[in-house]
Amino acid sequence: MAALLKIGFLGAGKMATALAKGFINAKLVHADQITAADPYEAAQKQFAATTGAKTVAANLAVAQAATVLILATKPDQVPAALAEITGAFTENHLLISIAAGVTMPWIEAVLPPGARVIRVMPNTPALVGAGAAGYALGKHATAADGELAQKLLSAVGLALPVKESLLDAVTGLSGSGPAYVYQFIEALSDGGVAAGLPREVATKLAAQTVLGGAKMVLETGLHPGVLKDQVTSPGGTTIEGVHELEKGGLRATVISAVRVAAEKSKRLAQG
Repeated sequence: MAALLKIGFLGAGKMATALAKGFINAKLVHADQITAADPYEAAQKQFAATTGAKTVAANLAVAQAATVLILATKPDQVPAALAEITGAFTENHLLISIAAGVTMPWIEAVLPPGARVIRVMPNTPALVGAGAAGYALGKHATAADGELAQKLLSAVGLALPVKESLLDAVTGLSGSGPAYVYQFIEALSDGGVAAGLPREVATKLAAQTVLGGAKMVLETGLHPGVLKDQVTSPGGTTIEGVHELEKGGLRATVISAVRVAAEKSKRLAQG
């Protein structure tokens, strides 16, 4: 694959940088097989410094240099970006969109007839090979296109196919979810500091605890509730802490956070 694939990013922001760096780290492509466009020079410089790939100002140049195009602009910048590349978009191109809230039927209507489109909701931990993404195929995308998307996204974490109608839910959960996890890690660290631990020790223990818990869920296949029960000994310390979390409404608050983020994603699409 590395010898054949030419990937272009329309937008060179943080998510584009995370994906590009992940693809390179996974040896799916070399840096010289990636081109990214961004109107902002600062974004170009950061992308190039992080990935070693070529950057340009014009999206058209990316469409001319690559056949796999990753639409990574802000949602309000999508119309202008697509308008710029439409004339150069051919049957050899595949567009993978990571623009939140922008639907595939809308994209397909803007691009030439028969355009192959895949919509993805990734997240930034792709930068460290621990991303979580949901993706859906457009009506003209082929099985081979789906396999390519799966291979690219799997190189930077977990990738699961879903219906496009469920991508707003993916946005609220794993797209926005890292921010929720960071807040939880910070809170765990604060608790450790309150109990007497140095901040550096508390933060490292908190982060490793979250990482370890997540690996237990993924690698054992056990329900999180079962794993929780394995830690909560009768009359022990953990059940006391769990009781406090329940009194504080942790689960209800997290559920609400995912739901409101998903609803915001839907409103972005409608707007």
